[in-house]
Amino acid sequence: MMAVWRYPFGMRAWWCRVRPAVFASLIYGLARCIGMTLRIRTKGEELLTANSKGKIVAGWHGRSFLAALRWANRGWYVLVSHSRDGEIMTKVFQKFGFKIVRGSTGKGGARAAVECARLLRDGEVLLFSPDGPQGPTHLVQQGILWLAQNGNAEILPTTAVARPRKLINSWDSYQVPMPFGKGLLILSDPISVPKGISEEEVEKKRVEIENAIDRVELEGEAEMDYL
Repeated sequence: MMAVWRYPFGMRAWWCRVRPAVFASLIYGLARCIGMTLRIRTKGEELLTANSKGKIVAGWHGRSFLAALRWANRGWYVLVSHSRDGEIMTKVFQKFGFKIVRGSTGKGGARAAVECARLLRDGEVLLFSPDGPQGPTHLVQQGILWLAQNGNAEILPTTAVARPRKLINSWDSYQVPMPFGKGLLILSDPISVPKGISEEEVEKKRVEIENAIDRVELEGEAEMDYL
């Protein structure tokens, strides 16, 4: 019977400790190499500086690659979950020059939400995936509505489309641009969520945000000749 080789305990502990940094460096290096070959253009980027209010740049979870490349080193914020993958993504976004707030539905969510709302009241920009961190995809969850209300912030429906691209077989069909291709980022008109509105009105706003992100995504897909 063939013996199964196992990591010595010390080596396993060491690998668990360094793995996020190793994978983050590989992902960042690959992304930068691809990014240097891309032609990325934007539509609606002037909305980011239209006024002094905080901005929630809201796009579906699987479309963050181009956003990280385009808006690197601006000191914007990203909310990252406390999952194992979140450790890796934290280091990746930090390498791109983003500031990180850690939290998720299951762990640290309330504290992270309060911190994000404070940052938005100070006029900061937050990249946010309203269907994350585990889906279901293309479904806006309640967190973004709370942030917009308590952060006195505008929501900017956003999409990113690359051509050519690879869609990963994951819950969010994560989009990876292929080298020497084109990228398009579109930001749509801001949506506000006033305080004090009824639950019915909150739900209408949730659907409005969801439809707006879907609509801008269809616009991008059509402009890049996928439709």
